[in-house]
Amino acid sequence: MTRANAGCASVRADSILGVARSLTHPLYQRFANLEPTLRAVIPGLVAVFIIILAAGAALQTTAMRDDVLADAAGDIDLVSSLLAREIDNATLKGVAPTFALTTLATRHLSAHGRIVHVSAEDGHVVASEPAIGQTRRTLVDFLGQSQPLTAFADRAGVMRITLPDGVEALATVRNLAAPLGQVAVLQPISRALSIWQQRRGALAILFAAAGLVLTAITIGFIVQSRRARAADEDCDCIRERIDTALNRGHCGLWDWDLARGRIYWSDSMYAMLGYDRAGQYMSFGEVSSFVHREDVDLYALADAISRGEATHLDQEFRVRDSLGNWIWIKARAELVTDRRTNAKHLVGIVVDISEQRRMAERTATSDARLRDAVEAISEAFVLWDADNRLVLCNAKYQQLHKLPAELAQAGASHDAIMRSSAQPSIDREPMRSLRADDGSSSYEARLSDGRWLQINGRRTKDGGSVSVGTDITKLKQQEERLTQSEHQLLMHVTDLKASRQKLEAQAQQLADMAERYLEQKAAAESANRAKSEFLANMSHELRTPLNAIIGFSEVMQNNMFGPLCEKYTDYVRDIRFSGGYLLDFVEDILNMSRLESGKVSLEKADIALGLVIEEAVRKTQDEIDRKRLALTIDGPRDTHLEADPHALYQILGNLLDNAVKFTPEEGQIAIRIRQVPGALNIFVEDTGIGIPKDKIDRIGRPFEQVEGDLTRSYKGSGLGLAIARSLTELHGGSLRLRSAVGAGTIVMVHLPLGSAGRITAQAA
Repeated sequence: MTRANAGCASVRADSILGVARSLTHPLYQRFANLEPTLRAVIPGLVAVFIIILAAGAALQTTAMRDDVLADAAGDIDLVSSLLAREIDNATLKGVAPTFALTTLATRHLSAHGRIVHVSAEDGHVVASEPAIGQTRRTLVDFLGQSQPLTAFADRAGVMRITLPDGVEALATVRNLAAPLGQVAVLQPISRALSIWQQRRGALAILFAAAGLVLTAITIGFIVQSRRARAADEDCDCIRERIDTALNRGHCGLWDWDLARGRIYWSDSMYAMLGYDRAGQYMSFGEVSSFVHREDVDLYALADAISRGEATHLDQEFRVRDSLGNWIWIKARAELVTDRRTNAKHLVGIVVDISEQRRMAERTATSDARLRDAVEAISEAFVLWDADNRLVLCNAKYQQLHKLPAELAQAGASHDAIMRSSAQPSIDREPMRSLRADDGSSSYEARLSDGRWLQINGRRTKDGGSVSVGTDITKLKQQEERLTQSEHQLLMHVTDLKASRQKLEAQAQQLADMAERYLEQKAAAESANRAKSEFLANMSHELRTPLNAIIGFSEVMQNNMFGPLCEKYTDYVRDIRFSGGYLLDFVEDILNMSRLESGKVSLEKADIALGLVIEEAVRKTQDEIDRKRLALTIDGPRDTHLEADPHALYQILGNLLDNAVKFTPEEGQIAIRIRQVPGALNIFVEDTGIGIPKDKIDRIGRPFEQVEGDLTRSYKGSGLGLAIARSLTELHGGSLRLRSAVGAGTIVMVHLPLGSAGRITAQAA
């Protein structure tokens, strides 16, 4: 409930300080903490109080009843004693007891509902009040058989008995002097309690009214508590929304107590500047230290407000945040008077406009750059707004129209500028123009001084227009030159038409020659294929008898059927060597034939390079030892690559065989292995005779050798290097050769790593 009152505190005060004071007051915090407990406890306390009040009322009513009965009993005792004395006095005077009863009836009997019976000595009732007439009933008949009053009389005192008719009554009996017997005084309980019943009713009404009032107050408290809770929730929701809006909008609320010189900042203000709240208020000096002195003087502002010269604040200035950076803010405030204290407060809102200031600076910079760019272009530029007023123009436009600087200002009307400017004279010659549907136009005009302008105009989105005048004099001159060139071109075209017929005739001749060339090329390819097939067949036919010759020579050399003479042994050795040499020659021809016909396929596998090199070296080891050559192998021999083992053995064997063949005795041969990114280079180097530069291009062709056919000093088919080159290219690599006469030769085999599994050779 206190929070609900705090939420409406703006009605009681003319500043946000009222809300702040209510929310931050210590008593408010205590009540806010105790409020849930009070909401639960107070209805219970009221219920307990009503129960206690009802119990007290019941006890008091019971006590009052007992007191009334005790008083009635005392009154009956006194009345009975008085009646007995009066009746005895009347008897002595000879007056009937009825007269004595009548005398006392008004004051002591009828007003209180008391009944009196007087009996004679024999027990019959002789007088009664109220009177009942003559009767033969005894006093026992009126009092009942079970009562002891008639027997004990004065000694019995006042007793509560039940009359024969069932009515409870207080009764007492007194003995009378003769001739009378006894006098009995009766008072019904209901008549004795009549006053108590009246008091009980009044007390019940009083207690019921108090209970109803307390119940109504409790119900009102519960309803008001629920309303206060709803108001608290609404107040919290509104405050959260206001705080969210202030924080999101980079705004803050502030209240400046001019009389006390203290300032209240909202939480969003602290969050905007990055400060932590140290107290409820900030001093004037603290706030003044945050404000940039060049932007605003708070002392002068406070002095002006105190003298009545200013009633509001609307100013932009810089404030230092917690990091020491200057933030631009816009403050708007109004002077109000607190109704409670009559103190003057400057209350308002602060908005962070740093981003707007930066945007304005960037806009100004952009405008300056735009003006510089417009001035830098070589064309005449002018921009008009929707009201045909000048927005921007450059010096070129001013020079073209001879426009004075004081007139070329933003806001000048189009008509005024046209009247005051010198319009360029335009010849009456027709002008080419182009006008589009969107309001843009483009046309060319020739000035009196011979210059040409291309003027392009376009409508802007805001209804204005922009025009750019470009000097196209050089373009027009170029156009004239092009026109002249066009005429000359037409003349040349006529000449070319005459030449075209000659070219067509020559083209026909070239076509005939090309056709004959294709026929001759086909014949040459057919002859080449026939040659390859002939060599293949010849090699196959030669291998059969050579195998027999070599086999029989081995049998004879090994003396399998008996020893031969020494002369025949030399002949057999020569036969075997010549047969082997001829078989290798035929094998090379057959391999070359298969390569040229495209019948060779590679079966690639992961192989160790070192094993292949060792096998190739083993093939030529005898010749190396015979010529006492020095062989070195350099590089990682454990390198693995994907290649055809037999083909790689042929490549390295042929290269090593050439190196051994052309290297003189005690020369040097080297095999070097170098791994490059994605490939492997194998170098075979020798210190042989070398190859002349003019014959290097011939090396690698089938059947090509450096020496002539009649001057050959080295045996061989001349196919080893050609086969090595073809097999290397089948692997996707290449073979390069570098040599110098007398210095030796270097052959490099470049093989890619990780090629495909199976590659079939194509026709060479």
